[in-house]
Amino acid sequence: MRVAVVGGGAWGTALARLMAGNKHETRLWVYEPEVAAVIRERRENPMYLPGVTLDPAILPTTDLAEALAGAELVLSVVPSHVVRSVMTEAARYIEKDALLVTGTKGIEDETLLTMSGVLAEVMPAEVGRRVVALSGPSFAGEVAAEVPTAVVAAAHDLRVAEAAQQALANDYFRVYSQTDIVGVELGGAVKNPMAIAVGIADGMNLGLNTRAAIITRGLAEMARLGVRMGANPMTFAGLAGLGDLVLTCTGDLSRNRQVGLRIGRGEKLSEIVAEQKSVAEGVKNAATVFKLAQKMEVSMPIIEQIYLMLYAEKSPKLAVHDLMTRRLRSEIGL
Repeated sequence: MRVAVVGGGAWGTALARLMAGNKHETRLWVYEPEVAAVIRERRENPMYLPGVTLDPAILPTTDLAEALAGAELVLSVVPSHVVRSVMTEAARYIEKDALLVTGTKGIEDETLLTMSGVLAEVMPAEVGRRVVALSGPSFAGEVAAEVPTAVVAAAHDLRVAEAAQQALANDYFRVYSQTDIVGVELGGAVKNPMAIAVGIADGMNLGLNTRAAIITRGLAEMARLGVRMGANPMTFAGLAGLGDLVLTCTGDLSRNRQVGLRIGRGEKLSEIVAEQKSVAEGVKNAATVFKLAQKMEVSMPIIEQIYLMLYAEKSPKLAVHDLMTRRLRSEIGL
């Protein structure tokens, strides 16, 4: 199959390597000309995925038309805040019967749509009906190192999800399929700011009890929002929910966790962001998930405190106090 990967960051590069290893003809669209040139010359992406050798069959390009020409499967892996602009341009070149997989996790700021919602708006109707969300616990570097990994592909039509499942899966990358695309995408968006929260707590040396409390109550908030939006609550006990949440909150490869650690140790968010090549998705997701919770009238107290710490300079110590002294309530019940 001819495959186009749109986005040359760590995850896009790892997925291009995966697809080439699955014997698909793979083209990788990269925004930065210098990155494309280095990949072409050195068979490595040292800016985003250093130390990983890339298959010579991967064709890097900065030309969307070239990347997408004749592609039967398109992977959209650009940052959430540019999905609309990049994929609006890409829509001109995508085949009407192509399968479109989004590997980006997040909520669009202006519309509060998930990434599949954005793609459905900018794509021709035929393509918009064939959008698949790929999510789950999958650090790019570990996938590129062929560490056994399990993820989930979700689409409204199970046959569409299964088509992506067959194209992506191999002996180290196991793909499950399901139809709860809403739940799968919300899990991927909410876990990022929750990882910042855990990082902040760990940076403050609050201990393992606190970490477990944030992960558990964070999962409850994720499920509460998901159910309000029509998701299957069981999705949040799976790979796109609990699986990705645990990985991102506890894994040291998580950029969101690293941002939280630095904030918990007293650094300012502006200083952290200024040093990064790309902003951790959780920083943006904290604002968009908070706005979505308000719109849906769903209580998400941890998300609210993360938002206030990141965007209103609330002190982590006060945020912890306010969370711990909220009105007491029953644990069970959404």
